[in-house]
Amino acid sequence: MSEKLPQECPLCKGAGFVYPLLPSGHPDFGRVVPCQCTKEELAEESLSRLQRYSNLGPLSRLTFDNLNPKGRTSDPRGQQRFAQAYEGAKAFAEDPQGWLVFCGVTGCGKTHLAAAIANHCILKGRPALFIVVPDLLDHLRATFSPQSEISYDELFDQVRNAPILILDDLGTQTSTPWAKEKLYQIINHRYNTRLPTVITTNTPLEELDERLHTRLADADLSKVYLVEKREPEEYIGDLGLELLGKMDFQNFEKRLNLPLEKQRILEDAYKLARRFAEAPEGWLVLMGPNGCGKTHLAAAIANHQLREGKPAFFVVVPDFLDHLRSTFSPDSKVTYDELFERVKKAPLLILDDFGEQSSTPWAQEKLYQVINYRYNARLPTVITTCFSLGEIETRISSRMVDPRISIVFNIDVPDFRGDFTPSERRKPHRGRRMG
Repeated sequence: MSEKLPQECPLCKGAGFVYPLLPSGHPDFGRVVPCQCTKEELAEESLSRLQRYSNLGPLSRLTFDNLNPKGRTSDPRGQQRFAQAYEGAKAFAEDPQGWLVFCGVTGCGKTHLAAAIANHCILKGRPALFIVVPDLLDHLRATFSPQSEISYDELFDQVRNAPILILDDLGTQTSTPWAKEKLYQIINHRYNTRLPTVITTNTPLEELDERLHTRLADADLSKVYLVEKREPEEYIGDLGLELLGKMDFQNFEKRLNLPLEKQRILEDAYKLARRFAEAPEGWLVLMGPNGCGKTHLAAAIANHQLREGKPAFFVVVPDFLDHLRSTFSPDSKVTYDELFERVKKAPLLILDDFGEQSSTPWAQEKLYQVINYRYNARLPTVITTCFSLGEIETRISSRMVDPRISIVFNIDVPDFRGDFTPSERRKPHRGRRMG
């Protein structure tokens, strides 16, 4: 089959330009202009150049045309929030001015919004640079290699002064002093020069570095949209603990078959947990054997907070460590930093079955980092454990028993499973699980 030759433009005969038919007195008489075919080639070349500059790659497919204006949630409130963000994104894409900040949980559509802005700007002939923050920091580090094709200063200046910059996933980067400083320099420069910028983050603004927070939240420059918030109910059950949602103070059994002394211990533990649930402050450490009721009371605290519309994060410690390990898998939908930071900084954290985890150096270090951070930040925390304080690593147990922050209560009662007769043990009992 013979190769088809390109057709010659009938106007310019392949020269690429024409003389427009104008009267002799016209100011453009005799001036050559690109013919239509040349204009189309130039437009295609310009579009290709802008797409290469944008760094969008496969995200070039994400446009406003294939984005649901109501988002991906079925919640009417969430749809309303997304619709506002959608309209804000379209307005910015038409006239890029100031800053646009999209906050929301992973998978809510904020990256699609940001990429759609970039793609719209490119179609309008405006250069826009899209970059994922952790990738940006990796690229900056790579410039120090002798094999790097671009210098550090060149790349840093290209990002810092991009006509339109989209920073995706701010807050998921490794929080080293160097990384913090580089991000601050970029954002502070763009803040001072008022360069159009779009930022997405799944970290609440108030949890970002204070220097970044003040600039992103500046109402004179920035418009902040909460694309989809993490509802309080999502904090419990995130690690597969849906059954704990049924444990509350109302169905906590007082176990009247116990000796009076043991009943009083349960009653005191109940009152202590109830007071903590009403006003979480400091730490509450519930100790005792399996089945004493400590898990039920800890879950009841979380559920009480959730019904009040306040967040609580319930974590079974061995499961938490397993989830942390799984984030290193290429198939993981959540990054290690994202999961670790969510647990470490949760407004109210319940650590259930502390001490049951495998005592590897890695596990000990991760738990110490969580405990130490919350100890220094004085964040409300509930810990349940079957172990004595002497069996827990000293640098952790010393923080758990600090009377300035913590109340330790030993629920010294037998396993509730012993309350059942042999025939009852074969039957499921609802509302009887206590620890």
